[in-house]
Amino acid sequence: MSRSLRRGVLAATVLSLSIATLSACAAGNDAQTLAVKPDNAATSVGDIKIQNANVITQPEVDAKGPAVVSATVFNSGVKDQKLTAISVDGSGQTAKLAPADHGSGPVTVPAGGSVVIGGEGNPSAVLASGREAVQDGNAQPLTFKFSSTGQVRINAYVVPAKNYFEGYGPSQVPSPSGSPSPSGSGKPSGKPSGSASPSGSGKPTAAADHAED
Repeated sequence: MSRSLRRGVLAATVLSLSIATLSACAAGNDAQTLAVKPDNAATSVGDIKIQNANVITQPEVDAKGPAVVSATVFNSGVKDQKLTAISVDGSGQTAKLAPADHGSGPVTVPAGGSVVIGGEGNPSAVLASGREAVQDGNAQPLTFKFSSTGQVRINAYVVPAKNYFEGYGPSQVPSPSGSPSPSGSGKPSGKPSGSASPSGSGKPTAAADHAED
């Protein structure tokens, strides 16, 4: 084999190895990219997709009270669906659902539209005993039940009602245990009202003036 031919074969071999290496890197990057999921809880079943699912607890760890579920629910179907229940797996607790416009009951997810659960002016889902059902920092399994799609399970992040989540937290936020003062306590308010002045004050009344005359 001539020297020029050997150089050509060597160059072709190096080129082939380079292409193979680049292809492997590209495949690896694609695989890693596909494995990356958004930094929020999301899932889809049939026409229903749930995004940004969270369980928002009381802002203070030692505060007892309700927690709420927040999420965005999409319906890609041609018919409305009703969200009839949200339950906390393993705890036996079911959230009380309330549409935005009235009392309590199922929440309608319009066909081709979406609904935001949680936050002012939106439908709500309230867990009566938040601390008994969930723990801050966990990824809590929830089950959403829909009229047509049925059950949709998702792991929701459990976060306290602070910072970004403050406006989405429970509306009932009790004080931590032991902090409230008992009613009728003798602790002064620091600014007495007019009614607190005793009737027998040191200022003489008109009747007393006449008596002295």
